[in-house]
Amino acid sequence: MKKILVFLLFCFALYAEENATLEQNVSQNLQNSELIKEISNLDNSLKNNIWITRYANYNTYQKLLDELEQNENELKKLDKGSKRGGDLIKRSQTLKEQINLLKEYEKTPFSNMLAAPELETPPRINSPVALVSGFSYIKKIRSDKIEYQRHIKELDTLLEKLEAKENLLNRLNLIDDSEQNRASLNLAKQEIGDFKAAKQIADTTYSVYEKRADEAVNMTTSDIKAQFLSMGYTAIVILLTIGLTFIAKFIVKRTITDNERFYTVNKFLNVLNITVIIIILLFSYIENVTYLVTVLGFASAGIAIAMKDMFMSMLGWMVIMFGGTIHVGDRVRVYHDGSEFVGDVIDISLLRLTVFEDVSYSTYKTNRRAGRIIFVPNNYIFTDLIANYSHYGMKTVWDGIDVVISFDSNHKKAAYLAKNIVKKYSKGYTDIAKRQMNKLRSQYSIKNPNVEPRIYTFFEPYGINISCWFMSNSYATLALRSTISAEIIEAFLAHDDIKIAYPTQTMFIGKKETPSDHVAHAEQEGENI
Repeated sequence: MKKILVFLLFCFALYAEENATLEQNVSQNLQNSELIKEISNLDNSLKNNIWITRYANYNTYQKLLDELEQNENELKKLDKGSKRGGDLIKRSQTLKEQINLLKEYEKTPFSNMLAAPELETPPRINSPVALVSGFSYIKKIRSDKIEYQRHIKELDTLLEKLEAKENLLNRLNLIDDSEQNRASLNLAKQEIGDFKAAKQIADTTYSVYEKRADEAVNMTTSDIKAQFLSMGYTAIVILLTIGLTFIAKFIVKRTITDNERFYTVNKFLNVLNITVIIIILLFSYIENVTYLVTVLGFASAGIAIAMKDMFMSMLGWMVIMFGGTIHVGDRVRVYHDGSEFVGDVIDISLLRLTVFEDVSYSTYKTNRRAGRIIFVPNNYIFTDLIANYSHYGMKTVWDGIDVVISFDSNHKKAAYLAKNIVKKYSKGYTDIAKRQMNKLRSQYSIKNPNVEPRIYTFFEPYGINISCWFMSNSYATLALRSTISAEIIEAFLAHDDIKIAYPTQTMFIGKKETPSDHVAHAEQEGENI
């Protein structure tokens, strides 16, 4: 009985030991599966990592080199004419093509990724326009710096995952110490070593790059601040110039009562203000003004030819403004290419005169249009005729009226009547003209200052021409001309011995004469005589 109990106890213990071993194996298999799954998940997460991709390409390049070397060594031992030799030659060519595709991985796998971004020379901020390039430069450097930091962070994350993979492989080797697991562990350790070396290089490179980048940013920022400060000073000077111009305009407005003089002085102040501002900007933002003047001197010939009319207009403006030939408000007549315009100058700009066309004798006889704004280039004063009806304060101009009377009219009476009428209606303008002529003689040599009305008598094909000349308002000649014309007509019509002549034609209506009849008629007239 005891023997049976001992045997049963032995069998029970043996069964329990087998069950424990079986449970242990099942547990190890489960752990092994979980570890393999975790390792697989890590590999999947690293599949698209740029660092892993480049490292894999580098390893592929090294394997291809080793395979090519083995292939070449084996080819040396074989006959190239054999089938095996031909296959090895083709394989060598294929390997060389693959190696050529991976040429960038010849030295290191991370040379391109570890290289710091190239730092360009900081731009010179010497004008407000250059501020744009300065801000763009700073933005680019900061963007490159952030991108390089991102690469380093990706490398840190990669190392963390590789170290986690190494821990999993160590645990897996404790459970299953197979050749494959040991090889995977050694490969992981090698990868970690290579990536740690790359991390050290990246940290060192980034440290140097960061200092250089910060220095470049600080230099550019300092230049930008200096440029803003210079802009502030320039703006203050320009504002002071504008303020002084407004003060000068205010003083001129209070002291000058003549509108024409006020307009001229106001225009001069505007031009002077703009010129001073341009000079301030030139000396503020052009480093070498002498160099600019030299370049413009060499280029002036070509510029003068290409922009001849514009330069001539500018020169004409200088002649007009400083010569005093034409002022705003003057009545002028412009004649160009057969076209004639009479009007008042309403503006004188750097390139042109602006003339408001008025109703005048030229309008009445030629244009039949008025009220237009005529733009006259300033260079016309050199090439065309521009007459000033009110130069040097003159407010009168000679005007004339022609009246033709018949040959049998009393031409002396007609001339007397016309002279009285002209004197009567032009007396006021004659007195004004006398005063202005005396003033004008102090400026110019005038041989005949007589401004009294003048009456001339001439032979014309259809009668005797009574030509009346008198002083009239420069700005309203038609009004006085119309009044005098009407008065002369009424005066001539009131006298029977004065007849206004005009072209006439006499027609004889009767029987058509033959040449013989005409001769007989002529002889009869001769006998009557």
